[in-house]
Amino acid sequence: MKINEEQLKVLEKKAQMLKALAHPVRLCIVKNLVETGGCNVSKIQVCLDMPQSTVSQHLSKLKSSGIVEGKRTGTEITYYVVHPDAKKIVNLI
Repeated sequence: MKINEEQLKVLEKKAQMLKALAHPVRLCIVKNLVETGGCNVSKIQVCLDMPQSTVSQHLSKLKSSGIVEGKRTGTEITYYVVHPDAKKIVNLI
């Protein structure tokens, strides 16, 4: 079976999403966001018992991979999982 250029691009995007989810902390963040429907970085930090800077770095990776998005309300940003495949994967785990 030969893969065309368009199919290869789709597979590359899916591979990037899987790479972002492959880290245990990021997988935990995404799982928590799916289960809660959204959360801010402070609540995630308390849940994971990690420094806020570490959680923010992981959220940045998830945002750049298109898995999560943040919605600002005043000074607070609430993060949500927006990638449908990421939601499916987390629900399967």
